Amino acid sequence: MAKKVAGEVKLQLVAGQATPNPPVGPSLAPYMINIPEFIKSFNGRTQDQQGLVVTTIVTCYADRSFTFDVKSPPTAILLKDAAKLAKGSGEPNRDKVASVTTAQVEEIARTKLPDLNTTSLDSAVRMVAGTARSMGITIDR
Repeated sequence: MAKKVAGEVKLQLVAGQATPNPPVGPSLAPYMINIPEFIKSFNGRTQDQQGLVVTTIVTCYADRSFTFDVKSPPTAILLKDAAKLAKGSGEPNRDKVASVTTAQVEEIARTKLPDLNTTSLDSAVRMVAGTARSMGITIDR
């Protein structure tokens, strides 16, 4: 018999560096799960991605147990790393702040492909290119 789901929490955390401080503690406390156990298992599972921000979906059950899925980093963060930027443009239609190559965009699309709502690499590349355009990043052919 399936466990009764008490709730789902979506968090963006730095891989390998989770602490009980906000946003983890206040987000998970209402479900009364063991927060130190979550932090230990999250940091252990994300040790290989140290320093990257990853999206984590925590499913909390009524019996105070939990499961979590670690997704790939957000596209904007991967683009900022590729372009070596601190942040995107405030006016992306006027101010272009950096550029990335087509190969970098394809690599980001391959990283994001399991978490996107497409199975086509071409569609994933277009999604990443759209995010780059929204950030004021140009794509060099």
